[in-house]
Amino acid sequence: MAQGVVQDRIAQVLTESLRFAQQRGILKLEQMPVINLEAPKRPEWGDVSCTVAMSLSASERRPPFEIAQIIAEHIHERDRVFSRVDIARPGFLNLTLKPALWMEVLRHVETQRDEYGHSHLGQGRRVLVEYVSANPTGPLHVGHGRGAAVGQALVRLLRATGHEVASEYYINDAGRQMKLLGVSVLARYLESCGQTVPFPEDGYQGEYIRAVAARAKAEQGTELLSLSSNDAEQRSREFAYRELLALIRQDLDTFGITFESWFSEASLLSSGAVEEVLKELESRDLLFNQDGAQWFRSSAYGDEKDRVVRKQEGEYTYLASDIAYHRDKLRRGFDLLVDVWGADHHGYIPRMQAVVQAYGYPKDRLRVVLVQMVNLLRGGRKVEMSKRAGEFITLREVMDEVGADAAKFFFLMRDSNTHLDFDLELAKQQSQENPVYYVQYAHARIASLLRVAASRGIACPLPTQADLALLVDPDELAIIRKLSMFPVVLEASAVELEPHRMAYYLRELAGLVHPFYNKHRILPPVADADTTPAALNDPPLSTSRAPEAVPPGLTGARLALMWAVQQVVRNGLTVLGVSAPDQM
Repeated sequence: MAQGVVQDRIAQVLTESLRFAQQRGILKLEQMPVINLEAPKRPEWGDVSCTVAMSLSASERRPPFEIAQIIAEHIHERDRVFSRVDIARPGFLNLTLKPALWMEVLRHVETQRDEYGHSHLGQGRRVLVEYVSANPTGPLHVGHGRGAAVGQALVRLLRATGHEVASEYYINDAGRQMKLLGVSVLARYLESCGQTVPFPEDGYQGEYIRAVAARAKAEQGTELLSLSSNDAEQRSREFAYRELLALIRQDLDTFGITFESWFSEASLLSSGAVEEVLKELESRDLLFNQDGAQWFRSSAYGDEKDRVVRKQEGEYTYLASDIAYHRDKLRRGFDLLVDVWGADHHGYIPRMQAVVQAYGYPKDRLRVVLVQMVNLLRGGRKVEMSKRAGEFITLREVMDEVGADAAKFFFLMRDSNTHLDFDLELAKQQSQENPVYYVQYAHARIASLLRVAASRGIACPLPTQADLALLVDPDELAIIRKLSMFPVVLEASAVELEPHRMAYYLRELAGLVHPFYNKHRILPPVADADTTPAALNDPPLSTSRAPEAVPPGLTGARLALMWAVQQVVRNGLTVLGVSAPDQM
C-alpha cells in the first residue's frame, strides 16, 4: 500500500535499522516485516506511530518494548530524519520528524501536480465496472443517482491507481417489467383517445407514463387503434423503451456520467447466449431438473440453496440472463468485475459468485458494491413523493434544485452501504455546514488568494522556489502532514472500493485550511487606503484578524503551501467526479 513520500522515507529508515540489527545478530528476522505507519491518537505523541515491534514480538520471542528499543538504537539517520524518537508501552514507536523532511511533500506535489497521489498499483489489471443499470421503465431516481456517483468514482479511483478500466451500463430491456411498461403506456394512450380501459394492476404509475403516451400519440396519431392488442402493446413498449432510455442518457449526461458501453439484456436472448451457457452448465452436470423447472447447483459453490434458471412455463429467470451476462464479461478477459447494486440485491451476491466459480474463477473475481437508500429531507423533514414520477423523487429534480456537484458529493460522503440522509436545503447553503461548499470553497478561496497576490505584484512561488524552512508553525505542519496522506487515502479508496474515504479526507483537509486562513496572515497588510475585500483577501468564511506583519519570505512560503493545498483538493475532487471551481 502507498504511504506517501515522507512515510516511505520513514519506512525505509526503519527497515534499514532492522537490517542493521539483524546483521549484528541482535534480531533474527526470518522475514523482513512490512512497515505500516499511522497517525498517533494524540498530536503531542509525535507525527507518526509504528507498531512493527508488536508484530515482531512473537517471532523474535522478545517483549515488543525491547524490540522497539533495539530499532531506535540502530537508526542510522536519526539526527537527519527525526527530532524525537519515543517508545510507549507496549512497544509503540512514536516518531517526530524534522520539519525539513515534511517539506518534501510540497515539492512532490509540485513535481506530480495532477498525478499527485496516483500509483501503478493496478498496472496490467483490466477491470469492468458495471453501474446504474436501471430498468428503462422510468426516470432515474435518487437511489440510481447515488449508484451513478459511486460507480463513476470507482472508475476514476481505479484508473488513478493504474488499472485499465471500462465502464458499462447493463440495460434490463427484457422480461416482465418491459411487458408492464408496454401495457401501461398503451392504457394511457387509449385513454387519451377517449377509450375507457382498466389500468394494469401492477402497471407503472406517474405522470411520466402519461407524457410518454402523449408523445406516442403525437408521433403515431390513432394508428395503434387499428392494430391487434399484441401489436399495439409491442409498438407501445418499443416506443416507451426508446423514449425512457433517451431520458436516462440525458439525465446521466447532465450528471456528468458516461459509459464506454451499453449492454442489452435482450441481445443475450436474441443471440442465443442464454441457451448456450445453460447447455454448457448442463454438460458439466451443474444444472438439474426438478418439479418441472431447471435449477443451477449454486449450493455447490457456497450459495445457501440451488436456484431456478428456467421456470416450469419454460421462461428464463433473471438469473439465467445474469449468468450469460457475467459469462460474457469473463470471456472479455477482465481480471476483476465490479458490480454496483442496490442494497436490496444483497442476497443475490452468493449466487453470482457461484456463477463465477462455476466457470473456474475465484469468487473474488466478482466484487459487489452495495448502495443503500437515500432519504431526501428538506430542512430536516422528509420530502414528499414526486408529482412527476409518482412513487419516487427523480435524480433530475434533485440536480435541478441543488446542482450536479452538490448531489454527487452528498451521495459520496457516506459509506455507500449505509443509509444516507440528504438535506436539500443544506446542499444549497453557502456555509461551512455544507460539506461540498466547504471543500470546493477551499479551492476557490486559494484561487482568489493567488489572484489578489498577483494583482498586488506579490510573487507566488512554487514549492521549489520558496523558502520552505520558514514553515515551522504547528498549523502549517499539520496541513503538510494531511497533504502527505493523500496518496494513502486515494489508494485505500480504490483497493477497498470505498470512495467515501476520499470525500471524508477532503472535508478534513478543508477543516484545516479554512481555520489556518482565518488565523494566519498570508499576504502582507495593505495600505490603509486599500480596504476592499479583494485587497484584504477576506472572503465570506473569514474571521477578522489583526494586521500582523509577515516576516520576509514567509509570504512566499505560505503561498507555496496554499498552492499545494489547492492542487490536492483539485485532485481529490477530480477523482470523485466533482468540479473544483476557481470562483464561488
